[in-house]
Amino acid sequence: MKYVSDLARLLAPQPGRLEFAMRQALICALTVCVVEIYQTPEPALTTYIVFFLNKEDRMTSLITNFIFLMLITFIIGFVLLVTMAVADDPMWRVVSMAAISFFFLFMASASKLRPVGGTLALIVGSALDNLGMIQLGEEATRAFLYVWLFVAIPTGVSIVTNLLIAPSPRRLAERAIALRLEISAAMLRAPDERVRRRFSECSREGAVQIQSWVKLAGVEKSSSPEDIAALRQAADATVVLLSAIDVMDRNPEALLPGPLRESLARTLDEIAVILTAGGYPTEIAWEVPDQGQLSPLAAKILADIKGAVVQPAEPLGLDKPVQDEPKAAGGFFEQDAFTNPDHVHYALKTTAAAMFCYVLYSLLDWPGIHTAFITCYIVSLGTTAETVEKLTLRILGCLVGAAAGTAAIVFLVPSLTSIGALMAVVFLGAYASAYVAGGSPRISYAGFQIAFAFFLCVIQGGAPAFDLTIARDRVIGILLGNLVVYLVFTNLWPVSVMKRIDPALAALLRSLGAMMTAANPWTRRALASQAQSALTAIKTDIDLAGYEPGTVRAPESWLTVRRDAAREISELEGPLLLSADQDVTTSAHIANRLETLAHRFTPTEATVPPRKANQRTEWRMLPLFKMIDTGLRRLEEAPS
Repeated sequence: MKYVSDLARLLAPQPGRLEFAMRQALICALTVCVVEIYQTPEPALTTYIVFFLNKEDRMTSLITNFIFLMLITFIIGFVLLVTMAVADDPMWRVVSMAAISFFFLFMASASKLRPVGGTLALIVGSALDNLGMIQLGEEATRAFLYVWLFVAIPTGVSIVTNLLIAPSPRRLAERAIALRLEISAAMLRAPDERVRRRFSECSREGAVQIQSWVKLAGVEKSSSPEDIAALRQAADATVVLLSAIDVMDRNPEALLPGPLRESLARTLDEIAVILTAGGYPTEIAWEVPDQGQLSPLAAKILADIKGAVVQPAEPLGLDKPVQDEPKAAGGFFEQDAFTNPDHVHYALKTTAAAMFCYVLYSLLDWPGIHTAFITCYIVSLGTTAETVEKLTLRILGCLVGAAAGTAAIVFLVPSLTSIGALMAVVFLGAYASAYVAGGSPRISYAGFQIAFAFFLCVIQGGAPAFDLTIARDRVIGILLGNLVVYLVFTNLWPVSVMKRIDPALAALLRSLGAMMTAANPWTRRALASQAQSALTAIKTDIDLAGYEPGTVRAPESWLTVRRDAAREISELEGPLLLSADQDVTTSAHIANRLETLAHRFTPTEATVPPRKANQRTEWRMLPLFKMIDTGLRRLEEAPS
């Protein structure tokens, strides 16, 4: 029953999810219309590319589409030059396929191409798959044109559709801020398990994504600088508000009186309604009702909540020192691009798996399972845990998509009489797939695989097809590719996810230390938001470790220590943010203790560990500092 309830929760509607799925399905249906009219090859894969091109907001989607179009133009030119040199020599043709595959996979792992690297590898893999069948001359020119159209068609359809109906980044930022206010209001009233879960999800996300949308809205120039600054301020205010309510919910001493909480909840609901309607709450005022005698901790929480509520309703002048979140230095390549062997190993493993599948179906003369070759580029990821988790999701998604595609071939395709009917079938399959793909990362990969298998079954060529053999072979190819990747990634240079947990914990503790000593309140809130997102990534990695085989997985005792540390840090984040501006001396002392804790997780660093904090230091009689001291002591006394 637990798995059923978890699945139901992961599939539950979320703000913007239905809208995103509808837009993806519409783009897929229009793409099918174009490829069927012009009879371009590989219509199923052309339609599947849509899933990699579109994001939640209009601006990111447009940027992604333009980047893909430019990159594929460069790639086609590069592959064409290679083809002219090796087309007549089968041995060198295979060698060039492996070399090109290695190059792009290395770039996908070790450079800023990481977000789009997997998709580029998929496109290049498809082009390389057909390299052996290309002859120089007019046939080669036409083949490379089709490969370019492979991306250009879904890109063009996506650009037009996004310009017309995709939500602006400002709209998404307003919705996200309103959602946090609504959840906060529900927490102030009578929180149940569902409300607490949604509140926890919002807290873990932080405001990094919201600030990204606000920044994109500024790039888009669709809003005035005053509105952008105001939204940035409102997003920062939600970080403080969520932290204050979290502290109040965890500590009975901080609980505010019922009438006060109800008054605050009504005000938050009013602000949320204005933001949802596309406005900004410049005329909302909250008069604090008579609260009677409050405990010191409750009084502190009330002051923080009041500041967070009043701040979004205050017009923000452009002369106020609102700062962007801290930027990490770095160039096109990752800092360890040429020193970390994992990048090379990743490219070699994926290339080896793909070339094995290529050679296998070539020797068997079974081109129907060529999807094994492409699948290797889709399912391979940096660590063994990620690869196995996503592989599991993709196998389940493949079976679901293949079943739906087979059912469509048997019951729907024979009755199709027009391209509009085919578009309707594709729309339904794409809608269900995009809905799953637009959810939590725990199930999103299953949505991608459902779409992949469904399109391969239903869209077989330039006319309605009823050949179940084609669908069968393509599904066998997908499952074969998944199996080969699993065997390669778990036996050849396996990379455990635990390698990045300790450095991430150390970086998180140092970020919290920097937050404690930051003089600017906007910098503190930006660091707090980044810390919340970083902690979510760490918890995800700890959970992912369970997917690793026993030969790679860390001991359970090791994982338990890190899991407990992540939980303690999670409980500390709110009190640390709310107390960062209370006392300079105490904040510096806390930062020193956080640095000491960070060094425990990176003992091999070539840095001198900070002086061990004096545990007998007299703490000021401020309630939040008592909570922080208790949490820090638990971390300091935990097993190493």
